[in-house]
Amino acid sequence: MHELTLANSLVELAACHAANHGAERVTRINIRLGQLCGIARALHFCFGPATRGTLCEGAELHITEVPLTAQCDACGGVKTPRTPFNLRCPDCGGPVRKVLSGREMELVSIELDSQAPAAAVANDKTQGQIQ
Repeated sequence: MHELTLANSLVELAACHAANHGAERVTRINIRLGQLCGIARALHFCFGPATRGTLCEGAELHITEVPLTAQCDACGGVKTPRTPFNLRCPDCGGPVRKVLSGREMELVSIELDSQAPAAAVANDKTQGQIQ
C-alpha cells in the first residue's frame, strides 16, 4: 500500500520539523494533492495509524485537491476535462495530452502546538515537496 508509505513520510517530515523547533507536537499538516493522484481517501485512512506514538499523533491532515487542467492539442486552450478518465477537450472534443495540473503532491505547511517556543511559533509553517 503506497499510501501508508506516503503517510509515514509525511509524519516523519513533520515530526522532524517539530523536534527541530522544540515543539511539543504537530497539530495539522496541510498538503496539496492533484485530482489524478486518486489517493486522498486512502491517505486519510492511513494517516491516523502512521501518527501513533509520534509528535504527530492527533494531528489533522488537511488535503487541498488540485483540479485537473490540460492543454488541448486541437484548439490550444487550457481546459478541465469532464472526467479524469476521459482526457478530451470539453469544448472541441480533441485529445489533451499535456497535463498542466492535477498530478502534484506537495507538503504546504506544518502547524505546531501553540505551546512551542516563540521561535518555532514564528516559523511554524514549512514549505517543501514530498519526494
